[in-house]
Amino acid sequence: MVERVTATDAALDLIESIKAEHGGVMFHQSGGCCDGSSPMCYPDGDLMIGDQDVYLGEIGGAPFYMHKSQYDYWKHTQLIIDVVDGRGGMFSLEGRHGKRFLTRSRAFTDEEYQMLKS
Repeated sequence: MVERVTATDAALDLIESIKAEHGGVMFHQSGGCCDGSSPMCYPDGDLMIGDQDVYLGEIGGAPFYMHKSQYDYWKHTQLIIDVVDGRGGMFSLEGRHGKRFLTRSRAFTDEEYQMLKS
């Protein structure tokens, strides 16, 4: 099965560490502003999800969302959530670990995209 969002082993390890500290978490792909365009990690339920947010799937047991307007640009790509050293968004939970989540991507093949549309 094709997934719209996946995570590297390093990202999954960091998610587990964050969950051990905070309990359940959720992700929202930031669309810019003060935190740039990056995956933001929040305590589960801390961010109000609206009908303009698109559910992309789960990584490490955490739901992952993106605003519809941004999704329209990214719908042909698989998001691959990774981790790099550095400071993340000021409201994202990984910052105190000296790490930040980073979105990498790859274009779906025609076959994969057709499977997602069905």
